[in-house]
Amino acid sequence: EEPQKKRFLLKISGRNYEEFEPQRMRFHGHDFSLEILNTSRDDGRLYEYSVSKGPEEEVWQIQLEVFEPVADPRIRILRRELSNGSCSVALRCASERGDEVSYSWDSRDNGTGGMCSGSGGFLNLSYSLRSAAFGCVCTARNPVSSRDVAFDSSQCGSEQ
Repeated sequence: EEPQKKRFLLKISGRNYEEFEPQRMRFHGHDFSLEILNTSRDDGRLYEYSVSKGPEEEVWQIQLEVFEPVADPRIRILRRELSNGSCSVALRCASERGDEVSYSWDSRDNGTGGMCSGSGGFLNLSYSLRSAAFGCVCTARNPVSSRDVAFDSSQCGSEQ
């Protein structure tokens, strides 16, 4: 059976330390943190931190996850119906980039009575064109970023 191999990024002995990939990592001695420079997807893996104290060794394992930030989302009108002074629209909110993106909807102001509330990338709205103008905001978020885009009720008659 092949032996398992470990690649060291940093070794510390007393007050001295040696960085094995100084172009990719930076050690901060004041708080013992290790900074990864120019993070890439390949950096997302299991890391190990160990401290030797005489005959004992303490070991911590840290799983690093790397996420691409969310790009500005866009709202598309999938379906639009105008009849008898009312508007019905089916909206889709989507971001072209980002890992593990989730979507939620809310009102831009508090005057819509929860009409804009929802989770997921789709929202169905029906409203009177005579009612006050309102806006629904779609938020695209992941663990590292969040972006918003708004739909204005006046867009019912437009081709956006």
